Amino acid sequence: MSAPTLTKDPAVKDRRPRKPRAGAPHLPDGGFGKTLRRNLTAHGFLIGAVLCFAFFSWYPIVREFLLAFQKTEDGDVSWVGWDNFVTVWNDPAFGQAWRNTLWFTVLALLLGFVVPFVTALIINEFRHGQGYLRLLVYLPVMLPPTASVLLFKYLYDPGYGMFNEILGVFGVPAQQWLQDPDTAMLSVVVASTWMNMGGATLIYLAALQGVPGELYEAAELDGAGLFRKVWHVTVPQTRLILLLMLLMQIIATMQVFIEPFLLTGGAGPEGSTTTVVYLIYQYAFNFNNYGAAAALGLVLLVLLAGFSAVYTKLNRADQD
Repeated sequence: MSAPTLTKDPAVKDRRPRKPRAGAPHLPDGGFGKTLRRNLTAHGFLIGAVLCFAFFSWYPIVREFLLAFQKTEDGDVSWVGWDNFVTVWNDPAFGQAWRNTLWFTVLALLLGFVVPFVTALIINEFRHGQGYLRLLVYLPVMLPPTASVLLFKYLYDPGYGMFNEILGVFGVPAQQWLQDPDTAMLSVVVASTWMNMGGATLIYLAALQGVPGELYEAAELDGAGLFRKVWHVTVPQTRLILLLMLLMQIIATMQVFIEPFLLTGGAGPEGSTTTVVYLIYQYAFNFNNYGAAAALGLVLLVLLAGFSAVYTKLNRADQD
């Protein structure tokens, strides 16, 4: 009796290892090899972004760190240790620049942090036309920063500016908005708030629309008014977004440059708008002292990085 012939079921896949095609790269057969083969295409697309990020972000950071301890003179580079930091520390403009930057940050938090949130609260109350309101609020962000700043420079003009025209209607004398040391920084903050509040407003509005309506209904049943609903319902529900935007606002305002540079020429009357970043600009492009500019930039980097680390640690401890 002959042995039965085994026929191959076409539904059963052939599990014998296949030989690699000619010219194909040989990858290991372990778990790492399978993962690499599966993600090889994704890695190929990502390598371009990684290289761009490394060239335009990581390399400048490393280069700045090296320049902070070097001095370039007539094309010769020499290591000077902490001399650049000593030069920056002994500069009379160093303390004034930090005071102005901190003052700008405080004013920007009072206006640029509160105004977008209040604007988002108002827009969220509208049942119709929210799309047009969002476009209207975000429109200044789409304008070139230089055009927005020059617009405010025209509005602040002491002779024919619109702000002084409005004050004249109420019998208030014209103000020297950008020429007076007492009002120059506040004028810069107002322009900066108008230019940048659109993005923050949309983020707050998205967070507000994620708050359950049942919470507001329960608060109304308890007799809560508008301010109590905002304080006891809206703020706790959007706390994480508020804290994140606070951190981003502080980091952004500590690096302000465009607004004071175009509105007041950078330094402003009696140095009232000289910021840390503008002082870095002066060291690099006016004094040709790239070592001092890198040293001051490194100080600012360490300060902001330390603040971010403390904020992250406190936020994580609060969540735990």
